[in-house]
Amino acid sequence: MSYKDFKDLKAVYVNCTLKKSPLTSHTSKLIEVSKSIMKKEQVVVEEIRLIDHNVATGVYPDMKDHGWKEDEWPELFEKIFDADILIVGTPIWLGEKSSVAQKLIERLYGMSGKTNAKGQYSFYGKVGGCMVTGNEDGIKHCAMGILYSLQHVGYSIPPQADCGWIGTVGPGPSYGDTEWNGEELKTPVGFDSDFTNRNTTFMTYNLLHLASMLKKQDGYPSYGNSREEWDDGTRWNFDNPEYR
Repeated sequence: MSYKDFKDLKAVYVNCTLKKSPLTSHTSKLIEVSKSIMKKEQVVVEEIRLIDHNVATGVYPDMKDHGWKEDEWPELFEKIFDADILIVGTPIWLGEKSSVAQKLIERLYGMSGKTNAKGQYSFYGKVGGCMVTGNEDGIKHCAMGILYSLQHVGYSIPPQADCGWIGTVGPGPSYGDTEWNGEELKTPVGFDSDFTNRNTTFMTYNLLHLASMLKKQDGYPSYGNSREEWDDGTRWNFDNPEYR
């Protein structure tokens, strides 16, 4: 079995920067490292900068049905759902993922009740990861929240499914910066970080491996996890403790 054939996979990166295009996103610069690997592996990739789109706040599939005049989420969701892999990219603000990342998670949650042809929740068989950039601490904290949320709605999380880069404590250059305080820097900030480069590479390939394995076996078997069968009365080997 080949573990290097990923050309049938699709990946979508959702960049949750607070900066609208064409402003520079440092998170996007780190995303490019992972995207480059995927492109060389012939994976179809797309990056969505969520803040560029009119996505309503809420936890329903289409917020136009709940008082909002506009909501681009249904169209964006089709792109996200069409992909085998979702990577959430976020900057760190006050030690937390961005408000845009939180909105993304809430909108994904609003779609999590849908089911697939097996009667399972619809995100079963899809793979998730995250990328975090910022100054000072917060990578692991942000990753914990994002990866928990993704698995809760049904995404599968491989080992080492997060990566990131942070600067020193206090104000300073951000990932990919080539100048700071009017002075040109010898190399773009963070590009020479072996820790970041290694973790970004491992994350990317672990996402690819898990997505490839799940796609080859048509996701998860529905035995023991089909919402449709549960609602129809199937309980597999579950015994209600009330009647033991």
